[in-house]
Amino acid sequence: MTVSAIGVIGAGQMGNGIAHVMALAGYNVLLTDISQQSLDAALELINANLSRQASRGKISDAELTGAMGRIETTLALSDLGATDLVIEAATERESVKQAIFEDLQPHLLPHTILTSNTSSISITRLASRTDRPERFMGFHFMNPVPVMQLVELIRGIATDKETYATCHKVVERLGKTAASAEDFPGFIVNRILMPMINEAVYTLYEGVGNVQSIDQSLKLGANHPMGPLELADFIGLDTCLAIMNVLHDGLADTKYRPCPLLTKYVEAGWLGRKSDRGFYDYRGEVPVPTR
Repeated sequence: MTVSAIGVIGAGQMGNGIAHVMALAGYNVLLTDISQQSLDAALELINANLSRQASRGKISDAELTGAMGRIETTLALSDLGATDLVIEAATERESVKQAIFEDLQPHLLPHTILTSNTSSISITRLASRTDRPERFMGFHFMNPVPVMQLVELIRGIATDKETYATCHKVVERLGKTAASAEDFPGFIVNRILMPMINEAVYTLYEGVGNVQSIDQSLKLGANHPMGPLELADFIGLDTCLAIMNVLHDGLADTKYRPCPLLTKYVEAGWLGRKSDRGFYDYRGEVPVPTR
């Protein structure tokens, strides 16, 4: 199957990044969201990020212009039914994702492939609520999408070979690397990464170290580019908590129990960079640890 038109659901941090790389790779992109303001902001951010790439000589001005010309926006979810491949990048809540696919389903072309950018939710379960479980799979980009080279491709129990092969070719055209993952909670990256972040929060919670010492220890002692608490703020503490809950519920192992301190931060609305406060306070010129 040849893919030429791609629909992206959600114009947030992940959705605008996916639209960016798809358009730059030559695909026609239709981006949708429930807010026109979000769509306008996404286009501005995509243009700014492409312009930054052009200023650094990574792409040409012609490529920038061409990519922006291939992105269209719409408030009508049904418009995405005419695309060849749909990538859902809405909030990490299963009920929201199921409702989106249910609303979109009557408008789809027979050959359209449905995918989800979910970071942990069961692909098999999401697919089972649609009319095309064989043409449904996980298409998990890493954040920030234009920079990160990995894409996890997750097959549900019913995903057929043609669907996987088609999505794999899309990843190759993006110039990224596909990692095949089986449909288990957290897949590969978050199955390993999130427990590490959660353990760092426990280390803070139990007073073993403060925010600065924990992050410095992993950056300098394990050669990580970012400390685990800094990374949690970048990802979003609500997202980290949601993934830990999926791991805990899906694997029924106490080692995946979310740290109570992580829950408290989310309850306080301290979600990290996107809310200006998390394990660091970002309201000043320099991030300051909150503990």
